[in-house]
Amino acid sequence: MRNQKLYSIKRALFPKDLKDVLCLYREYISSTKADLGFQNNEKDFLSIAELYEGESSQIFLASDSERVLGCAAFRRYDDDCCEMKRVYVCPQARGIKLGETLVRRLLLEAKTVGYKKMCLDVLPEFKAAYKLYKNMGFDDHEPITSNPVQGTKYLAINLEAYNKASHNQPQ
Repeated sequence: MRNQKLYSIKRALFPKDLKDVLCLYREYISSTKADLGFQNNEKDFLSIAELYEGESSQIFLASDSERVLGCAAFRRYDDDCCEMKRVYVCPQARGIKLGETLVRRLLLEAKTVGYKKMCLDVLPEFKAAYKLYKNMGFDDHEPITSNPVQGTKYLAINLEAYNKASHNQPQ
């Protein structure tokens, strides 16, 4: 699984993709060292289709011909700002810039919807993700949500100024 041309990215549709989304979300949560119990994920999972219906909040799935490989989402914060959520790539699909491709898709879709800014938080254990976001043009930012995990970083990008050609591109 090293050829980046072997996967596709599509918007998750509910209820059809619910099982895949929940499987990836649970895999992400179990992969972290941090206790994410404060997020009350299981409650959110019960209403995920409603949280991500319409254009203002969207989930994307990456897959190859055999399985789902990763996901990424953005969710409305207010009229001008959305929050990046749950960027996750399965271990067997890492190293092919799939995470970067998913993030680029989020940025373009959020900009198309009309958001001016995308914010996110990054747990301290995700150093590679933090570096990726910084390389893509995200800057340090004040938190828009509460995260009690010590060392969490908060970032944002101006979507109005974002141009995929102006930042580092996958080779």
